[in-house]
This record gives sequence, structure tokens and C-alpha cells, in this order.
Amino acid sequence: MTTWEMLAVLAAGIGAGTINTIVGSGTLITFPVLLATGLPPVVANVSNTLGLVPGSISGAIGYRKELRGQRRRILRLGLTALLGGLVGAVLLLALPSSAFDTIVPVLIGLALILVVLQPKLSAALKRRRAQNGDPETGPHPDGGPALLAGLLLASAYGGYFGAAQGVLYLSLMGLLLNDSLQRINGVKNILGAVVNGVAAVFFLFVAEFDWTAVLLIAVGSALGGQIGAKVGRRLPPTVLRGVIVAVGIVAIIQLLLA
Repeated sequence: MTTWEMLAVLAAGIGAGTINTIVGSGTLITFPVLLATGLPPVVANVSNTLGLVPGSISGAIGYRKELRGQRRRILRLGLTALLGGLVGAVLLLALPSSAFDTIVPVLIGLALILVVLQPKLSAALKRRRAQNGDPETGPHPDGGPALLAGLLLASAYGGYFGAAQGVLYLSLMGLLLNDSLQRINGVKNILGAVVNGVAAVFFLFVAEFDWTAVLLIAVGSALGGQIGAKVGRRLPPTVLRGVIVAVGIVAIIQLLLA
């Protein structure tokens, strides 16, 4: 990498760590930047997954107040996320590279749709909570089988690629858990750390990656995780969604033209 490319990857890591802590979809920033440096798609994806682990942990630490009293929920959902993330990591290496090149633009497109629809999903969540009355209680404090099944699939997707994984988590938990969005977001950061972590451990032994890219994203995402936890809630959601959509479109164009 040139000096300018290294700076771009570091900046992308900071942006990804920030956005991942707030809502998710940080991969839509780091992945196209890594592609622009000349890394092959699978190598870029593996390097990105490894580099985002510190960011996920940093974001979870930033939400430690919201995580209090959720140990049982975190353990149950975390085990599900771990299994799903491992399945996704295995699929990434088991499927041929040509399959990844074909699937990723579709995944990014679906992720962008989720990002755009997030306000409507949030509105539906508010209506559901208003109908239920008390948002802090419910018949399924851990979401029940429906949430476990949904998180398993979302975590498999996260281990495979990960763009908008956080949006999937927030949508699923927001609709199936009767709890505040801030507490749910704290759990989302834990689940992201679990999925990225298990995939990273798997990739360390069996996959090809770029250490320079990994280290730059790791440093950037760790800084971004703290930024997202401290000041991210003050940023206009519309601006964040606009940035994510713009970068995602660039990623799709890059992949289709490669």
C-alpha cells in the first residue's frame, strides 16, 4: 500500500467503527476502500473481518452501562451468534471465489435496502411498544425461539460478509424484545464482537489476509468504537444513512466493473 492508501484504510476503519457502534453497516465503508487498494474480494473481506474485531469490542465497552443486568440474555444470544458466525466463516471459504464475487453485490444491495428502510422499521417498533404498554417487560425477555432463529441466520450472514449485520440485529431484537433501543444496541455490539471474533479466529488459521490492512482497520475501528459510543447518538441518522448508501453504491459498481 502507498501512504495515501494506508491513510484511507485507517480513516475507513475509524468510520466503520463509529457507524458499527451506532447502528451497523461499517463494512460498507471499509470493504470498498480495501478493494480500491487492489486486494482481491475474499482477501479484503477476511482482512476486514479481522480488523473490525477491536472496533466491536471497543463499541461494546462504550455501551457497558446499557449492558448491566443483561448477562443471561447476552449469554443465550451470544452462543447463537457464535454458532452462526462460524457457519458463515466456513461458507466464505467453502464456496468458490467466483460465488463470492457474484453474491456480494446482491448482499450489499440488500443491506442498503435495510439501511433505507430502517426509519420505517423503527416506526413500526414504536407502534408495537405503544400497543404493548410497558416496554421493559414481555412474555419473552430473551425473544423466544423466533429471535434465536433470526439471529442464527443473521450471524451466519455476518460471518460470511457482515454489511448491515448490525441493522439486522437491531431490527430483529427491536421487534422481538420489549426493551429500550439503547439497551438493545448494547447487546447488538456484543453480538457483533462475538461474530467477528469467532470468524477472525477461524480465518487466522485457514484464510489469506493482508496484515497491513488488518492492523490499520483494527486501530481505526477501535478509535471509532469509542467515538460512536460517546458522540454517535448526536449525529443525524439521515446523514449516516446517506453516507452508507453512497459508499455501498460505489462498492457495487466496483464489484460489477471488476
